[in-house]
Amino acid sequence: MPRVVRFHQNGGPEVLRIDNVEVPPPAADEIQLQIRALGVNRAESMFRSGFYVESPVFPARLGYEASGVVSAVGSSVTNVAVGDAVAIIPPMSITRWGAYGDTGNFPAAHAVKNPPSLGFTEAAAVWMQYVTAWGALVDIAQLRAGEAVIITASSSSVGLAAIQVAKSVGAIAIATTRTDAKKNALLEAGADHVIVTQQEDLVARVNEITGGAGARVAFDPVLGPEFEKVADALCERGIVFAYGALSPEPTPFPLFAILGKMLTVYGYQYKLIVSDPARLERAKRFVLDGLSSGVLKPVIDKVFPLEQIVDAHRYLESNQQFGKIVVTV
Repeated sequence: MPRVVRFHQNGGPEVLRIDNVEVPPPAADEIQLQIRALGVNRAESMFRSGFYVESPVFPARLGYEASGVVSAVGSSVTNVAVGDAVAIIPPMSITRWGAYGDTGNFPAAHAVKNPPSLGFTEAAAVWMQYVTAWGALVDIAQLRAGEAVIITASSSSVGLAAIQVAKSVGAIAIATTRTDAKKNALLEAGADHVIVTQQEDLVARVNEITGGAGARVAFDPVLGPEFEKVADALCERGIVFAYGALSPEPTPFPLFAILGKMLTVYGYQYKLIVSDPARLERAKRFVLDGLSSGVLKPVIDKVFPLEQIVDAHRYLESNQQFGKIVVTV
């Protein structure tokens, strides 16, 4: 019987359990995947804890992205076949199509054949981060060569993806990090500049880097008190993407910066891209082209076996990681 990770109440990593659960055949527009690897995302930790945009229905599955081998297809599926090695672009619901386990059904439209250069572990570390970064920086902001983007939480998988996406269009990637422990690694990962926020003034450094102009884009999953400084570091008519809520502290609204510089604050989720077939197709092409050329390359920090899913979540919440955490099955 398939093994599926579920939780029966909100709480810390310890509420995650591996249950034996029947998985039904795929619906007409779905595939069934024998999962070989799955990506771990901060959203899943928030969902498990009860602080997320989607509420669990217990017992709840979870997990956004996985890679594996197609074992069955629905009657209307034509884009992939049984035996194909594919990865899953995160679908619209974290619980309906949960990816934590050894078997799962997923929308066929979200299945992408793995490039020959990627094994299952790397393929599980691709789609959430690159679709999220591409959608904000390229599709919506239309970031251009020479423009500066502030990337907070830059050592996360999405942060590192944002650095790579920004560099691919010739933009100036300004990464922020709280301490200098990850500064050199961020520079090696492609950041043009790294601002250590516990030691440096964010606004002053961004102004120095941009010759006083400010950054046009900020990509921020943290918010909290530092949000005011991020807004102050933007140029006139800049845009800040608020795509997470990692700070446990309240987020002040920087009214005068927003009014004075006519800023846009954009509440953003990857779902904006995956819910639009045309945008999703453009995202696929961008990511696959970037993987093929080597411009995009997922950074994997640590790999856990499925039996250590609790430890994987504990490690995620320790904030020690640099890049993606992957669980193999």
